[in-house]
Amino acid sequence: MSDGSAIDPRIQVFSTCPPSSGSDPAAYVSQVRRVARLSERVGCCGILVYADNSLLDPWLLSQVIIESTDRLAPLVAVQPIYMHPYTVAKMVASFGFMYGRRIWLNMVAGGFTNDLAALNDPTPHDRRYDRLVEYTTIIKRLLSGSVPVSHEGEFYRVSNLKMSPPLPEALFPGIVVSGSSEAGQAAAKTLGAVAIHYPKPAREYGERIAGDADGAGIRVGIVCREHGREAWEVARARFPEDRKGQLAHQLAMKVSDSAWHRQLSGLGHSGDEDPYWLVPFKNYKTFCPYLVGSYKVVARELGQYMAAGYRSFILDVPHDAEDLEHTRIAFARALETLTCPSYSRTG
Repeated sequence: MSDGSAIDPRIQVFSTCPPSSGSDPAAYVSQVRRVARLSERVGCCGILVYADNSLLDPWLLSQVIIESTDRLAPLVAVQPIYMHPYTVAKMVASFGFMYGRRIWLNMVAGGFTNDLAALNDPTPHDRRYDRLVEYTTIIKRLLSGSVPVSHEGEFYRVSNLKMSPPLPEALFPGIVVSGSSEAGQAAAKTLGAVAIHYPKPAREYGERIAGDADGAGIRVGIVCREHGREAWEVARARFPEDRKGQLAHQLAMKVSDSAWHRQLSGLGHSGDEDPYWLVPFKNYKTFCPYLVGSYKVVARELGQYMAAGYRSFILDVPHDAEDLEHTRIAFARALETLTCPSYSRTG
């Protein structure tokens, strides 16, 4: 996994680009370059680049990432309300032409309701996924060949639209869709995309997850060390509980109609030093659950997710090179448990 080698052909791991909000403008681009290079060094296949009304343009950041690395693929958040599907296809094809690099597309149906309202988008939650399917289908058709594309849909219409420059087949983008809601799961299945879930504790999964098991992934942060006590000391120092953050989380709940946001917020406290940790999420420090503990404990949790069928993992923003190396070890040990004949789901 280190030195840019593939983690393992059975799974794919993405890191996350640092958000621009609250960052020092003079240092931010350097920080993005540093995180991208660290992510590639430990073997991540890609890096998620967020998009919302408060952040920098993800395409410009993706260009910084591509120019700073050799193989790392930006996973670019794409919100239909921001741009026409032709513009997305043109960006993908342009990256392929200029750099010979493949990217991924994170197709986003929603967001904060205040952001959508500011852009005059009153489309209901499930209907946004109908729009997303139509939107992504046009992008895929434009990138799939030289035949002009015509489409008469409910949300978009194009006539004899041709992609230039053409995209080499080997550079066709990977596509992910948030799959926490039924509408999201259906959209991912229709598009043949990787459905990304915000997971429940690993112990709550059955033998296999619903739907196309090998086409699903999870978004999760990780803090692990050789010994659990050290991991928890690091985690609590990094993500202390505070009232201001809890109030910000409650406000975010009121202005979001995301299914995953409601699902995570509804989960109760799991007990002291339970490896599935929601304190960073509920104190508005991050937007995903965390796994915390020793290599053995975190590897067991990851192994249970893998045994349930998850094959893609989108990590939270890495803190430093040491954090990524510890995470690498946990993944390596999780994969070892999957190949062990005595592996059991209860550990």
